[in-house]
Amino acid sequence: MAVKLGSMLNFSNISLRRGPRLLFERVSFMIHPGQRVGVTGANGTGKSSLFAMVRGVLHADTGDFTMPSSWVVAHVAQETPTLTRPAIEAVMDGDRELREVQTLLAAAEAADDGHQQALLHGRLDAIDGYTARSRAARLMQGLGFTVAQEENPVQSFSGGWRMRLNLAQALMARSDCLLLDEPTNHLDLDAVMWLQEWLIGYRGTLLLISHDRDFLDSVINHVAHLERQGVTFYNGNFSSFEQYRAEQLTQQQSAYERQQREIAHVRSFVDRFRAKASKAKQAQSRLKTLERMELIAQAHVDSPFTFKFLHPEKLPNPLLTLESAAVGYGETPLISGVGLTINHGDTIGLLGANGAGKSTLIKLLAGELPLLAGEFHPANELRIGYFAQHQLEQLHPEESPLLHIQQVAKKIGKPLGEQEARDYLGSFGFLGDRVNDLVAVFSGGEKARLVLAMLVYQRPNLLLLDEPTNHLDLEMRTALSLAIQDYVGAVVMVSHDRHMLRSVCDRLLLVAHNKVTPFDGDLDDYARWLQQQRSEARAQAAPVAEGESSAQNKKARRQQEAEQRKRLQPLSRKIKKLEQQLEQQSIALGEVEAQLAEADIYQDEEKERLKEQLSLQVTLKLQCEQTETEWMAACEALELMEENA
Repeated sequence: MAVKLGSMLNFSNISLRRGPRLLFERVSFMIHPGQRVGVTGANGTGKSSLFAMVRGVLHADTGDFTMPSSWVVAHVAQETPTLTRPAIEAVMDGDRELREVQTLLAAAEAADDGHQQALLHGRLDAIDGYTARSRAARLMQGLGFTVAQEENPVQSFSGGWRMRLNLAQALMARSDCLLLDEPTNHLDLDAVMWLQEWLIGYRGTLLLISHDRDFLDSVINHVAHLERQGVTFYNGNFSSFEQYRAEQLTQQQSAYERQQREIAHVRSFVDRFRAKASKAKQAQSRLKTLERMELIAQAHVDSPFTFKFLHPEKLPNPLLTLESAAVGYGETPLISGVGLTINHGDTIGLLGANGAGKSTLIKLLAGELPLLAGEFHPANELRIGYFAQHQLEQLHPEESPLLHIQQVAKKIGKPLGEQEARDYLGSFGFLGDRVNDLVAVFSGGEKARLVLAMLVYQRPNLLLLDEPTNHLDLEMRTALSLAIQDYVGAVVMVSHDRHMLRSVCDRLLLVAHNKVTPFDGDLDDYARWLQQQRSEARAQAAPVAEGESSAQNKKARRQQEAEQRKRLQPLSRKIKKLEQQLEQQSIALGEVEAQLAEADIYQDEEKERLKEQLSLQVTLKLQCEQTETEWMAACEALELMEENA
């Protein structure tokens, strides 16, 4: 795709309101072709609205936004229809011109129009249409899909994997401008690293919203920072922006303090001499000086989060020990021979490819999965705090943060009064009346903060964190990193946020090839290890040597394949059954959510029905989550058996 020179995204004197809230006021800036721009700012400052303007689904109240009419803008769809067509075909749909040419070509072939066919084949060649399928396959593999999954129907994938398909579809587009809003949220570390390299090579104009510092630093070369109804444009990556902005805030605070001293001095003079005739004119003159003075705003730090993990009441050593442990789903071990001792003060990061067993190991430590073999020795005083994405769904949507934290406090025998609870929740960003709002209306980030607040209050001595940063913004991620650094208990963490791993982890374990082993290196070494694994996988997938294609070898391979199908049959049947179950649960959940979307259910007279439907929604979400977890585990086990066959 050739970047069109002499064209740009031009925001000129833009003002925009969403409801009563003013997002932008007389904002002007330009984004030039080929720039990779990180769009940053606190939640609610208008980042997503800015993207909506570029997509043409939102228009400014005043001012103008212009971009070349010929530009192709790609973005990641937030919903994926339940499709029976193969996943790779859905990814290829991202190249709209390819699909248009293919449709025209099919019509020309049906009409037996040779001339039109020749023209369309030329156009197909010009847009690399003949390599489209292999391009789509590379995108899918980079984002963690196996070759075998390429032909699976879209509807067979879970919500997180469908979001990966949507991302692959956006990358498939031969776009002039690419909009990515938190693209790493549903990815593991391997896929994040691959996406980073892909975006560095992208030749179009990129607008990226992300709370992953390392990802931003590696990909962007400009920052558009949104705050106080304005947009400030900076050159450089995210670290450069942070340093420059810190200097700006320091200078602004110094200027503010100087001005406040000057104002106090003038007011003191006016108050002393206003009544004296000889000084009255001077006093009035100084008052006018104050009125004409352009006030400097006090500099402030955006982050409202300043929490710490409370000191555990007991710190046994070791906290737990695994000896020759095996864990998996059903009777199939996913990892085995695990020897691990966790002491207080340990901060352990788990590395490994998607499906290798990182979350499975966390679930074993949390007591959510039983041992298949080996020994598990927990300390008597072990107190576990477990954070995982399904924890968010276990919140009660019809209850408030205040009620949630008071219930936790009561359960552990440390009750909280209302003001104490408010003060505590305030450190997690729940300020004012927000502590009384229903969880049902909360964003994913707010739910994650509430779960963290509840977890922290229980004073665990072992924290198990499975992708804790998925819905957290930069400020909360920073607060979490600082809190973990000061924490005296032990931490075992899975995260795709490399900045978080680098900041807090002092040990890395590699989960790969059914084993858990110490990883002697840093995350840069891990990136090199991943590249080596991919190279070896490609080499193994290469066509076999010609000498191996004898009739005898073919027969042996057919026998092996038949035996493998027989071994895999129970798991395949289980996966199909779980898919049907998940489909039924999703339909039921959709019906409940349709009722909750109706305005009349929120009337006072419908209060009981609302409670009933909210409770049913929670139950169905938990059922979907459990079924999806079982389905993913079965798929992981099947994939592992296929790899080891």
